[in-house]
Amino acid sequence: MIGGWKRVTAMGLLGLCAAVGCGHEQPQRQPVDSLNPDDSGLQSKDVQDAADKMCRDLLSDPNLNASHNAWTIVVDEMQNKTTDPNNQVNFNIFLQLLKGNLAQKSNGRVQLIENKAEFYNLRNKELETGATGDQFGQGGSKSGSQAVSPDYSLTGTAMDLPNRSTNYYQIEFKLVNLHNRTLAFDRIYQVKVAR
Repeated sequence: MIGGWKRVTAMGLLGLCAAVGCGHEQPQRQPVDSLNPDDSGLQSKDVQDAADKMCRDLLSDPNLNASHNAWTIVVDEMQNKTTDPNNQVNFNIFLQLLKGNLAQKSNGRVQLIENKAEFYNLRNKELETGATGDQFGQGGSKSGSQAVSPDYSLTGTAMDLPNRSTNYYQIEFKLVNLHNRTLAFDRIYQVKVAR
């Protein structure tokens, strides 16, 4: 039988063990801007690096900085032209983060515009019709402001060159002038990853 002081000591140790986890460390989240050596393929750091670099490059563009008006940009979709059958990457994540970076860091030099289909779907879902609107669709609406058309479309293309142990990715980001089809911005982010 355990004596009184031994019982108190044992219970104290059990309580201390429960409080600190008995040496079991709580899992720590890895920062999104670091590589995990246990993973392969594209990682969150690649998304961060590409979006940061493209945002810096676009916001330092001489044509954008010389413009007296904010550039109106709609963010489109990435084209996935990769050939690796194991590739399960949604490359739109690159554009989504770039869009967020531009919204946060452009200081009014860039005005992001919602995609046309998403805008009209949202407007039709949320705006009231009736006395303030044209519920039969036969005339111009008196409510709300007119939609802004973008001057530029931000899109991209992802391609790869898979080998036995590595995969080389080339991710192009381009800003197309919707009025004259010229490329106002075209940059490539490159990375080689383990497979």
